[in-house]
Amino acid sequence: MASDMPMSAELEQIDGEIQDIFRALENGFQKLDKIKDSNRQSKQLEELTGKMRECKRLIKEFDREIKDQESRHAPDVNKQLNEKKQTMIKELNSYVALRKTYQSSLGNKRVELFDMGAGGNDPVAEDNVKMASDMSNQELVDAGRKQMDETDQAIQRSKMVVEQTIEVGTQTAANLKQQTDQMGRIVNELDTIQFSIKKATQLVKEIGRQVATDKCIMFFLFLIVCGVIAIIIVKVVNPNNKNIRDIPGLAPPAPTARRLLSAEAFGSLG
Repeated sequence: MASDMPMSAELEQIDGEIQDIFRALENGFQKLDKIKDSNRQSKQLEELTGKMRECKRLIKEFDREIKDQESRHAPDVNKQLNEKKQTMIKELNSYVALRKTYQSSLGNKRVELFDMGAGGNDPVAEDNVKMASDMSNQELVDAGRKQMDETDQAIQRSKMVVEQTIEVGTQTAANLKQQTDQMGRIVNELDTIQFSIKKATQLVKEIGRQVATDKCIMFFLFLIVCGVIAIIIVKVVNPNNKNIRDIPGLAPPAPTARRLLSAEAFGSLG
């Protein structure tokens, strides 16, 4: 515990942050067991992965502070600090292993390696090596086979996802082609309708002009007929009116003709 050994303010601050992350990881994995939706599980696992990265960074910083302050501490204090660092590393590795287990159950094989670098002084890498060295050959073979089986299952699931994606893409492309053809037919029909509207408009204009011309002709004919009727009426009412010329077929017989007929009548009687 932090209270059992003397630590500087920097080490106490780093230790407190690391302990807070461990508590958050514990609570996060407990919540992960209660989540049923795979998408939400993946999202929760990504958040926990971010906390693990931050914890890894703090452990490295804790290790650097121990080395920087090694000359100021007694040997037993340095030993206790290193043991505390190893405890932190083991706890972090336990969460890393738990994360891999959840990823395997979700079919997500994109496991990010939590190594502290390629150097030989990497505390997390050294702890991982110790864990592997404690396993027997048969256990290593069984673990390898299990990992291979899980990888094969993940590959099969990936193939199924790819096939489904290709099928959906093909169907989508066919639907898009049908919609494109339909849109082309609609555009052609709209062009035909627009052309028909233009022709009908021109025809209506021509008919309007013809109707207007016919109306004018009919109006003038009406005026002529009215004039002729008026002349006839005037001639009938006042046949001696000299201001109006006689209309052929309506003028009264000439008086000379009547005199000639009278003379001839009297001559025949004598």
